[in-house]
Order: sequence, then structure tokens, then C-alpha cells
Amino acid sequence: MDRQVRQHCHDRLWHSAVDGLNEKGLAIHLLYLNAAEFGHRDASKPGGVVTLWGQYVLDNAATVDEALKALENIQVVMAEARGHKGTVHLAMEDATGDSAIVEHIDSKPVVHHGRQYTIMTNDPTYDQQLALLKEHDFSKPSSDTPLPGNVRPTDRFQRAAYYSALLPEPKNQREAIAGVLAISRNVSVPFGAPYKGFGIYNTKYRTAIDLTDKRYFFELTTSPNVIWADLSKFDLNPGASVMQLNPDNIALSGDVSGKFAKIDKAQF
Repeated sequence: MDRQVRQHCHDRLWHSAVDGLNEKGLAIHLLYLNAAEFGHRDASKPGGVVTLWGQYVLDNAATVDEALKALENIQVVMAEARGHKGTVHLAMEDATGDSAIVEHIDSKPVVHHGRQYTIMTNDPTYDQQLALLKEHDFSKPSSDTPLPGNVRPTDRFQRAAYYSALLPEPKNQREAIAGVLAISRNVSVPFGAPYKGFGIYNTKYRTAIDLTDKRYFFELTTSPNVIWADLSKFDLNPGASVMQLNPDNIALSGDVSGKFAKIDKAQF
């Protein structure tokens, strides 16, 4: 089935675009990476605050290729909120199946570009995550295969890689979304789990995106319901009203495209 569906689970909500999809089927995701370092300000390039890194991609590109070229024209600039710096890395994918992971290490961008780069958690750097993954032999999967089971980013990365490789080919969108959300739940940080550097720090929400049909699925971890929005049902023309929906509502379930309300642009 030629359908591009991606999964992500997230540990903190920022007042910015940390996860999103545009009308061309390009998606972005920002996750914490303590090793991230964006360097000193380079005045020769326009600066983009890190919390709008993903939004810049969504606004200026239709594909991963276009996004990578657009990012060459700006410098990502560090931001800090509530005592935490925006040390993040960026994952993106498009409707053709292309993917990329972008990290800033030692003040320089490091890009992993290719359809095979579909898993991202947190520290260590992506090079190290891939090296650690190679230490495991998952070539003959079975119910007896030992898997890392803690909440460390390395453990969650390896579990996600293992189960993603075993996903059956979906027959429809419902099966595709169910498959990726099942893995996302498996690699989430449960309530009460100790998380290095943040004390008790559980996953806040999970998303899955159908990049082919531009449908965005969202699951708040404090709600038993999955909701989704169909991008084709929104007015995306220049000057159209800005729409919003607060997902922290236990009564919400299923397609919520028609439940978005207009927001005053003066609030932006």
C-alpha cells in the first residue's frame, strides 16, 4: 500500500510548532537533544529562533529536499524558556517517503538524509544511536528476542526500530495509523517513570500522520480518545482565518476537523 504514515511521541508541549503538517504533505517534529549546540550568532545569515525551526520548514518547503535547501539560508538561534534551553533536533518527512534528521552538533548542522531515517528519540546524537542499534542482532525476531525495556532514549530508539521493521503492510489508513500508534505507545515514557534530568517526566501526547491524505492524528496521554483533523477540510488560502482547537477535552473523539474555531489574529 503506497501510503506514507509516520509516528511520533512527545514529552513536552512548547508554545511553538514542535510538530506539524503542511498542505504539501511535509511534516516536522522537534524533540529534545541535550547535545544540540547552535553556536554564536552569524550576522551574515537571517536568524530563526529554534522554537520556530519547524515552522520555517513548513512555511517554505513542500519536500524534504526543499526543506534542507531552505535551511541552508538561515541560522537557527537558541532560545530559553522556564530555565530550559531549546536544545532540540529536527525530524521531517514528506509524502514521497523521503526523510531527514537534522542535528546541530559542535555548532555545525549534521544531516541524516534518506528514507531509512524514520526513528528519532533524544540523546545521544543520531550517529551514536545508529552505532548502538548495530550492537543488537534483530535479524531473527521472535517472542524471545531480548529488547531494551527502560525509558532511556537509547532503549526507546531500539524498541521502535525493532517493532517498526516488523509492521505488516497495511491494507488501509486505519491499519496504518493503528500500527504506528501501537509502537508509539510502546516507546512512550509512562506516568511516574524516572527520567534523567527531569525527575518524573512522562510522555504528554502522541501523533501519527497520514502524509498521503494529509490527515493528522493526535492522542493526549490523559485522554482515552484518538482525534484527527483532515487538512483538506480547512481553508488554507492566504488571508484565511486562523483556526484552533484545545485537545484537552475528554469529550473529543474521532474527526474533529469541524470543531476548530476561529482565533483572533491579534493574539499572534
